[in-house]
Amino acid sequence: MYDLCASIVTFKNDQGALKKAINSFLNENLKSYLYVVDNSPTDSLRNSCIHRNVEYIFNNKNLGFGAAHNQVLVRMLDESKYHLILNPDVYFSSGALEKLFSFMERNDEIGLLMPKVLYPDGALQYLCRLLPTPLDLLLRKFDNQALRAWINLISKYELRFADYNKQMDVPYLSGCFMFIRTGAFKRAGIFDERFFIYFEDVDLSRRINRLYRTVYYPQVEVYHGYERGSNKDAVLLKHLIRSGIRYFNKWGWFFDQERKLINKQTLENL
Repeated sequence: MYDLCASIVTFKNDQGALKKAINSFLNENLKSYLYVVDNSPTDSLRNSCIHRNVEYIFNNKNLGFGAAHNQVLVRMLDESKYHLILNPDVYFSSGALEKLFSFMERNDEIGLLMPKVLYPDGALQYLCRLLPTPLDLLLRKFDNQALRAWINLISKYELRFADYNKQMDVPYLSGCFMFIRTGAFKRAGIFDERFFIYFEDVDLSRRINRLYRTVYYPQVEVYHGYERGSNKDAVLLKHLIRSGIRYFNKWGWFFDQERKLINKQTLENL
């Protein structure tokens, strides 16, 4: 039984950044194992994954984010106490995973944990969020000077008013770094493969939040080279819109009572 397994899904990623993510994961004092699932058209990333505690899986086609992670999850849920969903552009210092592991061991009511996430220059990424409404996503996508009158709505959705130096219970935690109790997967299910990319993390966070606490834990910091790709790539924008429609069809558009209650309670607690 491993203390921690992790999966990284790649698609034409930078080899240097991937190697940095892999080394961060391996540089810990835990019994751990890492799977790298490659959706790229070639296996050029294979040489970055050579280690006795790393398994490289080459799909030779793009299965999507959730489906690729699920290839690992269906295999390892009985082999590890915790599972880390890790982006290939995330890195962190030695000891980070050990601190998260120890915190989860002391708090069995928590199903999902996310640390403080920073840009490489040290600036904070606002990745603690309420459950989204269609308006939240529209404003966030097209935020510009013409929409300054609505900026408070975006800030509220991303909880920018909150103290990101304090621990918070949050219903939606970013998929770039999700430290998850494997029992939560068994109860809430794995990724919904109807989401090719985008919204799979909010959907999973929401399902886990129904059964466990989902917690932001700022005592650990990681770095994420994040770019909002849908702002630059028409194909990614198409996937964003398609996944958004599927998410709101699943959970409700404007009359989602559960969302209303969860968001209200989250704001009251903050």
